[in-house]
Order: sequence, then C-alpha cells, then structure tokens
Amino acid sequence: MTLNGWIQILVFCGIIILLVKPLGGYMTRVFNGDRTFLSPILVPVERGLYRLAGTSEREEQHWTTYTAALLFFSLAGFVVLYFLQRLQGVLPFNPAGMGATEPNLAFNTAVSFVTNTNWQNYGGESTMSYLVQMAGFTVQNFVSAATGIAIAIALIRGFARASGKSIGNFWVDLTRCTLYILLPICIVLTLVYVYLGVPQTLGTYVDATTLEGAKQTIAVGPVASQLAIKMLGTNGGGFFNVNSAHPFENPDAISNLIQMVSIFAIGAALTNVFGRMVGNQRQGWAIFAAMSVLFLAGVAVCYWGEAAGNPLVHALGIDGGNMEGKEARFGIALSALFAVITTAASCGAVNAMHDSFMAISGMIPLINMMLGEVVIGGVGAGLYGILLYVIIAVFVAGLMVGRTPEYLGKKIEAKEVKMAMLAVLCLPLAMLGFTAVAAVLPSAVASVANAGPHGFSEILYAYTSAAANNGSAFGGLTGNTPWYNITLGVGMWMGRFFVIIPALAIAGSLVTKKTVPESAGTFPTHGTLFVGLLVGVILIVGGLTFFPALAVGPIVEHLAIGLGQTF
Repeated sequence: MTLNGWIQILVFCGIIILLVKPLGGYMTRVFNGDRTFLSPILVPVERGLYRLAGTSEREEQHWTTYTAALLFFSLAGFVVLYFLQRLQGVLPFNPAGMGATEPNLAFNTAVSFVTNTNWQNYGGESTMSYLVQMAGFTVQNFVSAATGIAIAIALIRGFARASGKSIGNFWVDLTRCTLYILLPICIVLTLVYVYLGVPQTLGTYVDATTLEGAKQTIAVGPVASQLAIKMLGTNGGGFFNVNSAHPFENPDAISNLIQMVSIFAIGAALTNVFGRMVGNQRQGWAIFAAMSVLFLAGVAVCYWGEAAGNPLVHALGIDGGNMEGKEARFGIALSALFAVITTAASCGAVNAMHDSFMAISGMIPLINMMLGEVVIGGVGAGLYGILLYVIIAVFVAGLMVGRTPEYLGKKIEAKEVKMAMLAVLCLPLAMLGFTAVAAVLPSAVASVANAGPHGFSEILYAYTSAAANNGSAFGGLTGNTPWYNITLGVGMWMGRFFVIIPALAIAGSLVTKKTVPESAGTFPTHGTLFVGLLVGVILIVGGLTFFPALAVGPIVEHLAIGLGQTF
C-alpha cells in the first residue's frame, strides 16, 4: 500500500461526505413536495404526467396499494423489455444488424434490469441494438432506480408519521424522483462524459485498419447517456462487455472518480433524507457512520490484499502488487476501491476483473453483497436494507435491558421483527440454495472455468450478485446457459421483491402507530454505542449465515496459496 493510494481513497471519502447534506436537503424538498429551483420548469410536466396516469400528488395510498402499484409497474417493465429483445432484429436503430436474443437470455436480462441488478450474460456491443440499449436498458435504469428510492421514502414515512394509514403515492414518488433528481443530474453527467471522450452517437460501428494491416470494427453508440444513469442509479450494466474497464466507458482517472462518486452519492445522501424527515439529522448520521465503518474496513482489506500481491509470483523474484486483470491507468488502489464501492452500493459496474483479485481481497466484494445491500447499498435499497437491521438491533437492545424495543418513538413489536427477519433471510435462501445445487449439478459445474475453491467462489459469487441485485460478475463462469439464465433470474426476483414487500409491510405497520415520547429508559439511537451495536448485529448475522460458504471458497483458497497451491 502507498501513501498516494490512501490519499486517493481519502479524497473520494471526503467528496462523499461533502455531498451528503446538500444532496440530502434537496431530495427531502423534492419528496416533501416543496419548491425547488427546478419547480418552474418541471411542475407543469409533473402535473401533466399525473393527469395522464389518473392520479394526483394529493392522493395517497395504503401500503398494500403502494405495493401493488410497484409490482404491476415492474411486471409491465419486464414484459416490454423481454419483447424488445425478442423483436430487436426487426426493430429500428440496429445498425449492426443484431438478431433476436434467445428466450432464456431475454428472460434473464429483462429480470436483471427491472430489478436494478443489471447482470449481463451477454456482450453489450455484440448482442444488443441501440434501441434495446436506449428504450429498454436506459429506461429501466431510471425507473428501477427511482423505484428503489421510492420504497426507501415510503419506509421513512412509516417512521416519521404517526397514527396514519398511508405511506405516500408510488406514482408521485416515482415521477418526482425521475424528474427532479435522476434526469437533471444525468443530463449534466452525460455532457461531462462526452467532454471526457465517451461516445454518444447513433452512427454505425467504425471500421479501422490497424498498423499491422488487419481490419478492426470499433463499437460505438449512445454510451454516455447510459453510463450516467448506470452509475447514478447503481444499475451497473455496461454498454460494452468489459464495462468500466473499456476506455470508451471510462477514459481516465477523472471519469473514474466521477463514476465512483456517482455510485455512492444518492445512497449516502438518503441517510440525511432519513434524518431530516424523522426530525433528527443525528439519526441519519448514525446510520451513515455504521455504513462508513463497514465500507472502510472493506477497502482496507481489499487494498491490502491486492497491494501485497501473490506470494507465488514473489517466489519467482517478481516484486509488487497484483496487477493481473487491472487497467494500468487505474492501478491497484483505484481498482480495489472501485471493487469495494460497486459491491457496497450494489452497482455492479467494474473497472477490473474480480476473478483476478487475490482470494482474500476478492472475498470483500462477496461479503459486501452477502450483508444485503447495507454498506451504502443500491439507491434506496441501501437505506431500507439497513433499516431492517436497525429494527433487529433495537429488538436485541430491548431484550438486553428488558424493555419493549423502540426506535424514533415507535414501538418495535413482533410483526416488524418477523417482517425484518423474513426480508433478511430470503437473501441466503437464494444465494446459498442455488449455489448448493449448482455446485453438484454436472451441467452447471461444466460452466465453471476453475477447479477447487476458486471454482466454487465463481458459482457463489454469481448467485450472491444476483440475489443482492448487484450484477457484477466474478468472471470465469459461462453464465449464458438455460440453467444459469433461469436460476439467476429467479434469484434476482427473490432478492428484489422478497425484501421490498416485507419492508413496505413494516412501513404500513409503523405509520399507524403513535409516537411515544422519549424517557430516561429510552435507548439512544444516534450515538457511538448504537453504531457499534448496529455494525455488530450486521456482522454477526452475516457471519453466522455465510461463514461456512466463505470458508470453503476464498478463505481456504487464501490458505492454499500460502502453501504454494493454485487452482
């Protein structure tokens, strides 16, 4: 590890901290319906959309209605995206003449983008037309991100409101998030990316002659607009097969920094939105602190593992860190940082090959996803994910002192704890259940490139990434088969909606409760003690659940490398 590397990491952290309050304040005004600097332009558009949808900003929904609207909207998005892929061969804006995708791949990809996962069992520039990339993927990047944020806002209202029945209006939250937050920022980011050299064109692919006289086809397209939202919305699906390692998607260190900041910006700011809406910003900072502890610990381990390098390579007299699978323009520090950011925030974009990481540092992205989108997490998903753990933590604290657990004046009772545990436990069901079957199924094992614990890690990573709605790939696994396309798709559905529905049920339960005034026996939830308790609960639940799988994957591989054995 170097001083320069740590300076770059600390600069990134400083930028995120500086963005939390101003962006959080702006987002709070948007979801409260207050006037913003964009209101004169966007209010007429917003109201016009409500008239078309047959709703109003004054109309609110019970949690069951809110959930039904979300589910039907997601189902409609899935159907449209599926048929766009199946019909792309006869649709316009297809200069490379891409044919229809296979049914199981179309299913996997449609589920992937609707659930904000963006797992890709295909090469973008060699499989998908411009129309599918724009009208399909980019649109879903916006609305799936807005859906996640809307759910977080609905859960916040459950804590903030008292003796009510409604948690907001899904259509209003979706519209405001897209119009006032995602679109304006993405327009600016798109222009910045174009300035930095990212293509944005509907022109055909470019044929070039190399210095050796060979003919090469260079893929271009509407890249910058998709890049902006894939990072800001923590979607992660790359226009190109190698994602943010491609020079057209990530030209230099400046674009790399902008992308990393974009991934964390909204997720971090939502903690401040939470604090503002419940009337105590210290509560938001406590959640942000817990996220930051987990994030910095992950960065330290991952950077150390990559900087230490491979002892088997060192034995050959070659010193230095592990540069395999990394872009020279980013180096070890920024590759390790990007890997932790993209898996902490369930983005899934990559600027290095995680399969080439050392076993111990490659384990950190796995752990980030296994913890359930709580280390900043996906936009919206990170906040409602960690709030589920908050409910479990205050329940544990209540048991310790013999009091009915409370959080922000709301009594946490059996229903909320059951719903929180249901949401938390559905993730290992998908991650470990499908991994166990794939690890012994001959047709599934045939897709694995490596033997031993590394091959097991490749399978485990795939299902963990799918269920965590992350979408990053470890590599080394041929995922475009009927088995993986279907089971990974099912895992994505489970990871998204088996968490969303209990979270909204909790919001519906909490919003009906009265707020209990603080007393001398109230457990403070804005200080260091609570931050430590929350981090401990997350690690204990995650450790007890996933340690056996990690032990037979990256941990045993790390120990084996020390003994000179490779896989």
